[in-house]
Parts: sequence; structure tokens; C-alpha cells
Amino acid sequence: MPESGACHGSARGNSDAAVACRGDPSELSRPQGRLLFAEPAAPACKEAIVENKVVQDVVVAPDENWSAVLTSGQVLRIVDLEGKQAVDFLCYNADDPADRYNAADTMKYNKNAYLGAGHGIYTVRATKLFTIVADTMGGGHDTIGGCCSAASNMFRYKVPDTPSCHANFLRALARHGMGEKDIVANINFFMNVPVLPDGTMGIVDGKSKPGDSVELRAETRVLAVVSNCPQVHNPCNGFNPTPIRVVITNPAG
Repeated sequence: MPESGACHGSARGNSDAAVACRGDPSELSRPQGRLLFAEPAAPACKEAIVENKVVQDVVVAPDENWSAVLTSGQVLRIVDLEGKQAVDFLCYNADDPADRYNAADTMKYNKNAYLGAGHGIYTVRATKLFTIVADTMGGGHDTIGGCCSAASNMFRYKVPDTPSCHANFLRALARHGMGEKDIVANINFFMNVPVLPDGTMGIVDGKSKPGDSVELRAETRVLAVVSNCPQVHNPCNGFNPTPIRVVITNPAG
């Protein structure tokens, strides 16, 4: 399907202005991934709710980003198309982005350092943003490794000017009037970061297989932000970053 304009949620403003129409196809190319399907906007750019139907279906190449606002009950499905691909993820209360994902509290409330089916994703104010309702990898999604950045890659690998998830987050957040101060310790779906009994931790080969997916049900209005990790200097992507797929569906009636 040709890339075309679609409605994308804004994390700023009141509910009447919660969705901003962007008709420029360039906004859905590099910044937003390759659009496979998007539910057409209703008049006046109101969010169209079609029960149990795909609202958006996007392939996101390595070193690309994606973002959208989900309403309560909608499900975000992230698919690792070729396996062993890390997907960096941030989320925010769409009506008050200062109420954002908190890694430490999410671990405490779930009583687990890793994420999997049945776990909630929580904010600094204990708002439950998402529930993980399905996970074909069987758990183990990372909460402690954080995102790569040009500065981190220079420090760790002595490689300057690298692409990074930090840069991708900046590009995605800019669409919502947000910036670097809004980047916090993030979730890494499909990334494998074991912690040994002595506290040693490190990024090792991923466990996800081609087609593995995780499904997140929105529990309120949520801004979700994805960076498809471009890292080639450690095994988080098997040294070969590959595309992912992002699908939003409306709840069944």
C-alpha cells in the first residue's frame, strides 16, 4: 500500500485535539516506518473506533522509529519478523506525559526484573499504562539494559557518530512536543540481558524466533514510542538489525 497521511495521536493538548492529522507522506517514511495499513480518519480527525479491526499496520526498518496514541482497550502487537531483534520501547500517559513509564516501579509491582505475559507496565504515579496480554517468546523482556546512544557507543566501543535508539527516541518524541528530558530507562522487548548471582550483567544473544510477538493492551490513553534498534556492536540484534512489525487493533465487542 502506498504511504499516505494518517491520524496520529498527540500527547499534548485536550481530548478534542488529541489526534493530529498529518497529510505529508514523508512523515510516514523514515520517521514512522513503512505503512501497510491505517484506518482512515473520520471527519474532523476524530479517532475511528471499529471493533476488533486493525487500525494501523506498519513495518519499521532498523534505525527507524514509530509512535502512536492508543485508547483504552486497544492492543499494540510488536512482531520480531526475523528473530533476535531488540525493540526499544517507551510509553507515557497521553493526557499528561510527565506521568511516564518507570522501570523500577514496574519491576517492584510485578516482582520480577523481566517482563512477560500477565505483567503490567506502570508509571511514576503508579498508573497502569499497559498489560502484556500475550508473549510468544515466553518472558524475559529486558528492563535494565536501557537504550544505545552515540555517547554510549563511543564510551563502550570507541566508535564515533553511530546511529542509536536515543536518537530515534528524540525524533519520535519531537512529533509530540517532547524531547531529551522525556527519555527515561526503557523497556527492550526481545533483548536478552541476564544477571548472574554476583550481579554481573550483560547483553547476550537474543532468544526470540522469527515471528515472535508481544501484545500490550492499553489500560488508558497511552503514547507508545518504538525504536527499532540499529546496534551492531553487541549481540542484542545478532549483529544484524532486521525489521519489525507494529500493529494496533481495536478491542473486540
